[in-house]
Amino acid sequence: MQSNASLEYDYSLAKKFTYLTILFGFLGMLVGTLIAAQMAFPELNYLLGEYGTFSRLRPVHTNTVVFGFTVSGIFATWFYLGQRVLKVSLAESRFLMVLGNIQFWLYLVGVLAATVSLVLGYSTSKEYAQYEWPFDIVIILVWVLWGINMMGLIGIRREKALYISVWYYLACFLGIAMLYLFNNMEIPTYFASGGLGNPMHSVSMYSGTNDALVQWWYGHNAVAFGFTVPIVGMIYYFLPKESGQAIYSYKLSLLSFWGLMFVYLWAGSHHLLWTTVPDWMQTMGSAFSIVLILPSWGSAINMLLTMKGEWNQLTENPLIKFMVLASTFYMLSTIEGPIQAIRSVNAIAHFTDWIPGHVHDGVLGWVVFMMMAAIFHMTPRMFKREIYSRKLMEFQFWLQTIAVVLYFTSMWIAGITQGMMWRAVDEYGNLMYSFIETVVILEPYYMIRTLSGVMYLIGFMMFAYNIYKTVTAGRKLSTEPQFRTPMA
Repeated sequence: MQSNASLEYDYSLAKKFTYLTILFGFLGMLVGTLIAAQMAFPELNYLLGEYGTFSRLRPVHTNTVVFGFTVSGIFATWFYLGQRVLKVSLAESRFLMVLGNIQFWLYLVGVLAATVSLVLGYSTSKEYAQYEWPFDIVIILVWVLWGINMMGLIGIRREKALYISVWYYLACFLGIAMLYLFNNMEIPTYFASGGLGNPMHSVSMYSGTNDALVQWWYGHNAVAFGFTVPIVGMIYYFLPKESGQAIYSYKLSLLSFWGLMFVYLWAGSHHLLWTTVPDWMQTMGSAFSIVLILPSWGSAINMLLTMKGEWNQLTENPLIKFMVLASTFYMLSTIEGPIQAIRSVNAIAHFTDWIPGHVHDGVLGWVVFMMMAAIFHMTPRMFKREIYSRKLMEFQFWLQTIAVVLYFTSMWIAGITQGMMWRAVDEYGNLMYSFIETVVILEPYYMIRTLSGVMYLIGFMMFAYNIYKTVTAGRKLSTEPQFRTPMA
């Protein structure tokens, strides 16, 4: 075993997953921008025949962002910060290194094959769980490999105390393992029927209302343990490391952690308001959604108060801008979600464009901003090179910030307009508007969403270019920066 003084971390896996994060981020956002354009310009649905329709590409977009970009980012940041907070190098265990490389290649091949399967039309038709059963097996294997690697690294650590970020990554692993396994239980019809039908096809082990309940227990908590818990773990590491400030309150971080763990799991039924799900379950989903504000805002306020007395860093360091704005968008999305879970509000919001507006201020503003900030922080330390261009980073920040604001405001207006028009009746109780009238009136907002998608995609391409130039042409660093990331 190496001493702490001579410890050198092995970033080979962190680098590989960083490359994948950028690749899948670009592909997911590219497809997302295309399907946004299809809503504004329907003729774009017919460019590639059946393979280019909204119905084929929409699951490609969501799953590439969830299982490609986000999961890659979770793996990349874990293999970077996990070693550092545990004070142990992956290179000290040949077993963990081999396991990590098997995980990487199985993950890469599995995700690419699963994406092709969605384009070809193989889908379970369950939100965030469209992959058919062979790919579910691959995902579970990848997840188990990561879990073994994580536990192994924790087992050989030198640092006795587990930093709060490790708690969040452990919760991410355990939560998604449980959720994915139970929601994706399915029966391959080909084997159950003695060779009839398509070998790829399957049916859920649940039916009717039970299937809906399990699906949205999974769907909402996939957001909890994929888009929330690990991202909070990231910011609890990267914000103090970048700013040189200790977390404002470690006790608050623990309180928020346990609050999230307990409350989030019971809020999924708010997706099923005004359905055949029993009223008491709908009420429980709404109630827990309101309570969820407390642990969510507890984390976000803790992050913002970490910068207390150091707000000047916002003007001096663009990475602090990314992380502080990410925290702000986290606060926005975690107050908006509970508001939409109130029955009277949900009566207007349900099935409207206000819902994707809510999702995307969380994903684009919170998840992607934090992920890009993490990669900007890690890259100079992994490759020992200065960030290529600070000006490019600043321009990217403002371009993407404007894009997010345009996106969610256009979708808010579109969604509330939809909800009100669907409910409007004349003095005789007849509906005042046909469905197609509600579609036509939203065209300007769909155009604004498309524009914001193009802007955000351009910003992400600028981010990718900046990282590429940093790795290949950034000024070499003789020593690792302790806090603030150096940039030209």
